[in-house]
Amino acid sequence: MLLLAVSAPVTACRLLDTDAVTPVPQILSVLPWLTVPAGLAALLAAAAGRRALCLLAAVTLATTAWASLPYPARTTDPPGRPVARIKVIASNVEVGRGTDALTGIVRREHPQLVFVSECDRACGRTLTTAFAAELPHHAAVEADGSAGSVLLSAYPLADRATIPATMGMPGATADIAGVPVRLQLAHPMPPLAHQVPLWKRELRRIADTAARQTGPALVAGDFNASQDHAALRAVLDAGRLHDAARSANASRTPTWPSEGPLPPFVQIDHVLVSDDFSVRDVRFLDVTGSDHRAVLTDLDLRAPR
Repeated sequence: MLLLAVSAPVTACRLLDTDAVTPVPQILSVLPWLTVPAGLAALLAAAAGRRALCLLAAVTLATTAWASLPYPARTTDPPGRPVARIKVIASNVEVGRGTDALTGIVRREHPQLVFVSECDRACGRTLTTAFAAELPHHAAVEADGSAGSVLLSAYPLADRATIPATMGMPGATADIAGVPVRLQLAHPMPPLAHQVPLWKRELRRIADTAARQTGPALVAGDFNASQDHAALRAVLDAGRLHDAARSANASRTPTWPSEGPLPPFVQIDHVLVSDDFSVRDVRFLDVTGSDHRAVLTDLDLRAPR
């Protein structure tokens, strides 16, 4: 049955923890919606008396529904006393078009860390100038178009390094209340049909970088991947990281696309934290001019164990 031709293989890939090849990564972005054709297939097969097909459709529907459930929240805080409260914003400003809106959000929310993707040269100048007093430290990849990125910090930064990638992924170590915290902006290429291997390779570089960290770490940005992509789960596993949205019971809140005829349908913007952080709150903010919603996360950094 044609209704199962897409949903069954894609759901099987999700169950087998693989992103496979095109079109699987693209369809995984809308995994919850595959419950519709799977459910319809089950009804039609039952009505037609086709037991084997009905069983396949029912298994596909149940598996898809299970995989589509929001990740359960972490129920316990990590050990250690809180030593700093940190507000983080991760925002893709779509080639600088959302710069003005993000500037307003930063003025209103007063974050200590801001991770900005697709921040071209003009965007970078605007943000670093506007927040020279509040966020005087920054690490950046200065470039035109979508390749530019900037990380703004209220805390001193050292050990600046950039993950090699098509679009800018700067990183640095911040001194937060005397604790060195590794910060990394993530922005791999999207999994378009012709560049799935590149997407996987750049996400693997993020995972490799996270795996080398032994202390507190915070990785944030536009990952171009959802919780249904094995490549993102590999980043979480490699770096002992947790998605802040999951800890706030918001792991299915969509962030893209936030402009155009369709409402947002997938969460690809994330703030990932190591066990050294507890999550107080996560909010998703519209950024006028951008096709991404910003992720605002309130964190407590815990004293080293």
